[in-house]
Amino acid sequence: MMPTLVAKPPQGDGWTHEVKFDGYRSQIIIDSGEVRMFTRRGLDWTAKYRDLTEAAKGLNVQNVIIDGEVIVLNKEGHSDFAELRKAITRRQHDLYFVAFDLLHLNGHDLRDMALEDRREILHGMIPPDTRIQFSEALPGRADALFH
Repeated sequence: MMPTLVAKPPQGDGWTHEVKFDGYRSQIIIDSGEVRMFTRRGLDWTAKYRDLTEAAKGLNVQNVIIDGEVIVLNKEGHSDFAELRKAITRRQHDLYFVAFDLLHLNGHDLRDMALEDRREILHGMIPPDTRIQFSEALPGRADALFH
């Protein structure tokens, strides 16, 4: 799903809140050990994301589709779109993939599974200290988080 701009945060308990990263929406696809990375529009950017492709080889899966965002951090530790464009061509080692959804795993389409369950599996798949990071849900009410 694509984020939708709204005037105020949603109310109620039925929401999961995450940081909105400023980067390129992308997918990691591993098929029989071969890693490819695609943009939201379906362009194959495996060559542009060389270091992230290598990092994805460290995931302990044969087949997977992971949805996320490719980002680069600025000096303050925030995702920075202008810096991302430069990093893709000049500083591959500065790229991160922030994973937020698991769509397919080892031949199983998980899209009908509850998001919380998919994210729990995804969280367990991502090793610490790699260029692939899990997007943690933020606890609390939307209005408090927003402010």
